[in-house]
Amino acid sequence: MVSKNQIKLVKSLHQKKYRNLHNLFVAEGIKVVRELVNSDFKVNTIFSSDAEINLGTTDIIEHVSEAELKKMSALTAPNKIIGVFEIPETRKPNFDGWVVVLDDIRDPGNLGTIIRLCDWFGIEHLVCSSNTVDCYNPKTLQATMGSISRVNIGYTDLQTFLKNAPVTVFGAFMEGDVVYGATVPKTGILVMGNEANGISEEVEALVTQKISIPQFGKSTAESLNVATATAILLNEIRRS
Repeated sequence: MVSKNQIKLVKSLHQKKYRNLHNLFVAEGIKVVRELVNSDFKVNTIFSSDAEINLGTTDIIEHVSEAELKKMSALTAPNKIIGVFEIPETRKPNFDGWVVVLDDIRDPGNLGTIIRLCDWFGIEHLVCSSNTVDCYNPKTLQATMGSISRVNIGYTDLQTFLKNAPVTVFGAFMEGDVVYGATVPKTGILVMGNEANGISEEVEALVTQKISIPQFGKSTAESLNVATATAILLNEIRRS
């Protein structure tokens, strides 16, 4: 039987302040949990209402009822498995390859998708401003589809980070140079800005080169979703 204190702890981890307090986060769903179990993340506890569920190792699973799992879940319809993991220490990013920087991304789904894109395009390091949404937000984790286990994510003061960066800093802007004709080096930084306001003035001042995605449709479309724009720009970076 899972204890009331265990249920209370897991429920509390849906909030950032308690994740920071306990240095733990919650992941839901078989794909995400399996990816994390098979990665370098340290397992705290795995709860499952499915006796047949297989993670490759059975001794770490604590079986619970569907009612108990629902009490711990952040989802309306729980996915039969919840994993509690330790938040790892962030590794200092290196500049051997491209680094993606996020300036005040607020939507958990956008962040999760960008993490997944970093994994797809082989971007090892993702650096976020301190006011970017937490990467261990349950909605973010769902959107990563397990890619969070393969991308090093850190939060820092972007002005300090960019001032000390030894590579070209590219920033996504509506009025930048069209990316299709830009000269893109083998290493660099790509900065993506807030969903509503773009890159802040403070960060813009540290951008070496502004790049943009050309618009072919009618001007009534104000801008692209930040995750969609990140996908297009990373694709062009990898084509160069």
